Amino acid sequence: MPSLLEALSGVPNASLPLPGLATAGQPSAAALEAFKAAGGEVVLDIRDPMEARPFEEAELVRGLGMEYVNISVRQGSLDDGMMDRVLATVRRSADQGRPLLFHCASANRVAGALLPYFILDKGMAEDEAVESAMRIGLRGADLMEWGLDYARRRAGS
Repeated sequence: MPSLLEALSGVPNASLPLPGLATAGQPSAAALEAFKAAGGEVVLDIRDPMEARPFEEAELVRGLGMEYVNISVRQGSLDDGMMDRVLATVRRSADQGRPLLFHCASANRVAGALLPYFILDKGMAEDEAVESAMRIGLRGADLMEWGLDYARRRAGS
């Protein structure tokens, strides 16, 4: 059986920043099948439903017996409610020990959305969290600020 990361071989920006948490750009149908074979249980897709896709991902993921969650994260409309929903899915999967594939088109949005998780849930310092996010695929300053601002406000409450 391949590891979660091996299952995503060839997928843009595939990484395993934490045990049980795989991140990537858009996976292929074959990569999703391999992720399932490696023990994957949940796919969190934060692409907007209107973004072009190479196949019907939700149908494939559910057909493989995995949970499919879609939360549309769009630059220019980043808000706390969106982040709350993303983090709830990541936390639930981690708490239940269910391996998660968290993806968007390139992993840029994924990395920005994981910043608060790294800081609030995993106790990383901001600079360590940003460095981890950049290794995942963070390239947008607006996404970095969204994640850091959310984490700072939540840490203070």
